[in-house]
Amino acid sequence: MKLVSLRIITADANRLTDFYEKVTGIEAIRYTEDFTEIKTPVATLAIGSTRTLQFFGGGDIARPAENRTAIIEFLVDDVDEVFERLKNDESIPFVQEPNTMPWGNRSLLFRDPDGNLVNFFTPVSKEAVEKFRS
Repeated sequence: MKLVSLRIITADANRLTDFYEKVTGIEAIRYTEDFTEIKTPVATLAIGSTRTLQFFGGGDIARPAENRTAIIEFLVDDVDEVFERLKNDESIPFVQEPNTMPWGNRSLLFRDPDGNLVNFFTPVSKEAVEKFRS
């Protein structure tokens, strides 16, 4: 089994897609105004509007902008460099500037426009670097 995609349901797919294009530097594939994907070499971040919920059993199975449990994580080459690029963007609510975690990753935490937590991280300890070596 492989985890290949994480989908965020949102009331405004274009706004959320624009945000993830900006912070990742990856151009989204915009299949429709209701469904887009940010493809990385390992997994895909899918963004679906609330209108797509009709295909999964109805609009009440997911509620946009109510997540308070998951963190969407992206492995980046240099988290400090990414922070320097984004730090003056007032549309990005930073939760934590780059900080080295006890498990060996240097981490930058912020929220997307729907309030979901996003973590950009770079392994820095020997163990963490080895763990993510491809």
